[in-house]
Amino acid sequence: MAFDEISSNRMFGGVQSVYRHDSSATSTAMEFAVYRPDSATGAAVVFLSGLTCTWENFTVKAGAQRMASELGLTIIAPDTSPRGGSVPDDPGGAYDFGLGAGFYVDATQAPWSANYRMRSYVLSELLPGCIEEFDLDASRIGISGHSMGGHGALTLALGAPGTFASVSAFAPICAPSQCPWGEKALAGYLGDDRSGWRGSDAVALIEDGARLSEVLVDVGLDDAFLAEQLRIDLLESACSDADIGLTLRRQAGFDHSYYTIATFIDDHMNWHAQRLGLRTE
Repeated sequence: MAFDEISSNRMFGGVQSVYRHDSSATSTAMEFAVYRPDSATGAAVVFLSGLTCTWENFTVKAGAQRMASELGLTIIAPDTSPRGGSVPDDPGGAYDFGLGAGFYVDATQAPWSANYRMRSYVLSELLPGCIEEFDLDASRIGISGHSMGGHGALTLALGAPGTFASVSAFAPICAPSQCPWGEKALAGYLGDDRSGWRGSDAVALIEDGARLSEVLVDVGLDDAFLAEQLRIDLLESACSDADIGLTLRRQAGFDHSYYTIATFIDDHMNWHAQRLGLRTE
């Protein structure tokens, strides 16, 4: 797979680049961002963004590069959906389905199934391509994400055991089968049979036997989506029942925005660094 560099900027002790490539998974051109510290160790974190976002939101707003440079940690930030003139979008132009809202699933329903295959894109195409292109260590890859991307981080890690050595999330959609955003997306992409949604729902995956050793989650108590959309309470109960080490930090005064992510991103970078062998404490 050929990655074409479309921009490159010096930043702290490393380089922030953006690449474009042709994707067989989505049948479109895809863009993604990579931050490569000069002291790259081969360890990396994949960060999945949320509804309406591209790779740019995390790359520009989160401020992760300073700590990543200190740690020698590469950061990979993909887009949130396929894009292009032939890619279908929500017919009403809604923000929570279609372009910018791929939900990190492989759609089975027409017309979405032709392009909306973000799970396969991340796991089977982007990640292996980056491991080869950027000389990464496949045994030292972490995953994180925000909101819809937090859902993606949890479900991809739970559904692909052994792929990710560390997992964290900001304000994840934990039980999409039980919230309006998720019910709309999963019905649209996967069909009306709710039993087929369970593999794309972190809480359901845990209930069905999928396991993580541990996960870090930050959520703001002033997050307007906390009660109805995120369902952190269900993740907390599922992890407790399954003996999964959930470090859940409820942050007073913080909301769903990138101000929250920027405040706590260093903690998440360090969390991954410790579990990827870059720090002992």
